[in-house]
Amino acid sequence: MLRRISNFLTSSWTTLLLFGAIVTGSLVGLTSSSTGATLGNGVDLTVLGLIFLLFFGLRLQRFSFQHGDGRFVLLAWCTNFLIVPAIGFLIASMFLAGKPLFFTGVIIYFMAPCTDWFLGFTRLAHGNTRLGSLLIPVNMATQLLLYPVYLTLFTQWHSGFEITIARDTLLQWFVIPLLAARALHLVLQRALPTTLFASTLDTVARVIPFVIAVLVVQIFAANIPTIADHLSVVTLILAAVFVFFITTYVMGDWLSRHFRLSYPDRALLAMITAARNAPLMLGVTVVAIPNEPLVYAAIIIGMLVEFPHLATLTKLLDRQRRNVTEQPGTALLAEHRHRSGLDVVAVPDG
Repeated sequence: MLRRISNFLTSSWTTLLLFGAIVTGSLVGLTSSSTGATLGNGVDLTVLGLIFLLFFGLRLQRFSFQHGDGRFVLLAWCTNFLIVPAIGFLIASMFLAGKPLFFTGVIIYFMAPCTDWFLGFTRLAHGNTRLGSLLIPVNMATQLLLYPVYLTLFTQWHSGFEITIARDTLLQWFVIPLLAARALHLVLQRALPTTLFASTLDTVARVIPFVIAVLVVQIFAANIPTIADHLSVVTLILAAVFVFFITTYVMGDWLSRHFRLSYPDRALLAMITAARNAPLMLGVTVVAIPNEPLVYAAIIIGMLVEFPHLATLTKLLDRQRRNVTEQPGTALLAEHRHRSGLDVVAVPDG
């Protein structure tokens, strides 16, 4: 119970932190344009720090495939990178037709599954955290490789805004930080005691929301006049994100029933189709699509809805789990505890 309360407060706190960053950045930009411009000049450095921390904190473990893992991985991959982007494109087209910059930002938000904090929510929902950990490198590599493909496909289809992505820039900004972050991760993993290294990763996980908040302040402080001219679109973005979450939940629930997934796998599928990788996508987009604050704003607004949604989804899934345990055949659930890693995988909240 205490863990659930802690997680709910953490998710609500993160939403408040982002909202506070938006307000702070907006006030700074409206009060002093010179200060806003100065803060805007630090965006690149903040993005670089955010990307490094995200890659450094990535928990990759050695895995051994168990029976049925390949089937679920294939289902999750097809769902996240074929079905969900198509759903996202349709929803964005419904709500943001004629607003190509916001459309692009929402598409970016929709197309990338989370690679970090979804595990904390999965654990709270008694989902398959072992298999969820296995999906992290798969999802990370796929979404970075498909980023330019999705943008080219979806934004050129949506007339009025075409994107030319500098692949050399992405290489410089992401491959090099990735290699440096993973190298430091491996060095510290071998040099530090296990508990101290785990504590270091937990600290990094707790710092990341503050770094995101700093980036949000900088973006809004430097670009609030442009963003303020389009405040009426915010409601449309929130509505699009809300419909996206409802649709993907219904879709995931149908797939779980159709493929007769166990409860732990069902909870995992619900989480990986709900949680989005907004922090990394925001960093990638600032570099890949420079000087487009409306695109960034759409991604940030999506994050405001995501955390309350994940907390609500956790409660809903846990209620479903309790209903299952009250029915005959509950031994089937117990059989999956070891396979799900519920007793052996330590996942930090947030």
